[in-house]
Amino acid sequence: MLLTFAALIVGLFVRPDITLDMLWYVLIPVLPATFLVNTALWRGVCPLATLNMLASRQRDLTLRKGWTTKTAAIGIGLLFVMVPARHLIFNTSGVWLGVTMTAVALLALGLGLVVRAKGGFCNSICPLLPVEKLYGQAPLISAPNPRCSPCTLCTAKGCLDLDPSKSLRAALGNSTTVRDWIRTPFGVFAAAFPGFILGYFHIEEVAIPHWYVAYGIILSFSLASLALTAFLAAALRLSTHRLLPVLGALAVGIYYWYAAPASLAAFGLPGGILLRWVLVAFVAIWLAHALRRTDLPPSRHRPRSARLARNPPY
Repeated sequence: MLLTFAALIVGLFVRPDITLDMLWYVLIPVLPATFLVNTALWRGVCPLATLNMLASRQRDLTLRKGWTTKTAAIGIGLLFVMVPARHLIFNTSGVWLGVTMTAVALLALGLGLVVRAKGGFCNSICPLLPVEKLYGQAPLISAPNPRCSPCTLCTAKGCLDLDPSKSLRAALGNSTTVRDWIRTPFGVFAAAFPGFILGYFHIEEVAIPHWYVAYGIILSFSLASLALTAFLAAALRLSTHRLLPVLGALAVGIYYWYAAPASLAAFGLPGGILLRWVLVAFVAIWLAHALRRTDLPPSRHRPRSARLARNPPY
C-alpha cells in the first residue's frame, strides 16, 4: 500500500487524468464500505499509518487525555476544509492534489517522530478518523489489529483499534443527552455530516476565486443537518445508541446514492443505478446490525480484538 501510495503521487504528476479517475471513482468509494465491515481492514494497511509508525513506537510522548478533544477538532476541521476543496482544485488538478498528499504524508511521518505509535496522527488529527469512528461504530466482522501488538498505550482514551463502541462514546464525552454530546467536536461532526455530504453533491466545480460558493453551500447544508438532528434528538428523546447508527447510515447512504452511478459513468460502464441500490441495501443491512447491537449487553457485542485488548501484554 505504501508503494501504491507513492505510485499514486507520481501518477498525479505524470498521468493526472487517469490517476484522478482511479483515485476519486475507484479507491475512495471503496473506503466507506470497508469502514462498515471493519475499520481495521483499512487502518491495517493505510500508507499514512505506515509512515506515522515507522519510527514512533519507542517515543515517550503520547496523546494525552487533555489533547484528544483539541486534536479531534483539528481533524474534523481539516476534513471540512479539504473535501469542499475538491470542487475548487483537487478534482481536476493532479499537481495540487499530489503536493497536498505529499504534505500530509510528511506530516504523518513527522508526527510519528515525536509522538508514540498512532498518537501523533492516526488517532489524533487524521481527517479520516471521525469518518472511521462514525462508520466503524458497529463492525460487521471481527478483525485483528495487525499494527499495535502489543499495545503501546499511545492514546489515553478512545482508541478505535481497541474498541469501536468505546471509541465513539469517548469521542462524545461519554454523554447521553443531546444537550451535552452535541457540544463536542465529534457530536457536531456526526450531526452535520449527512448534510455535509448532501451539500457536496449539490454543487458543481467552482473556480478558485469563487471558493465562498462551494464552502457556503456545503456549510448551509451542514448547519441544516446539525439543527435538524439536534431538534429531533431533543424532541423525540433519541438515545445516542440509536441516533449515531442512523446518522452513520444516512451519511454513507447519501454518499453511495450519488457516488455509485458516478463511479461507473466515469469509465463509461453501465449499471450505475443497480450498483446504487446494491450499496444502499448493504448500508441498510449494516444499520439493522448496528441497531441490533445496541440491544445486546456490552460483553456480547464487543469485538474479539477489543476483548483481547482488555488485558494487553504491556
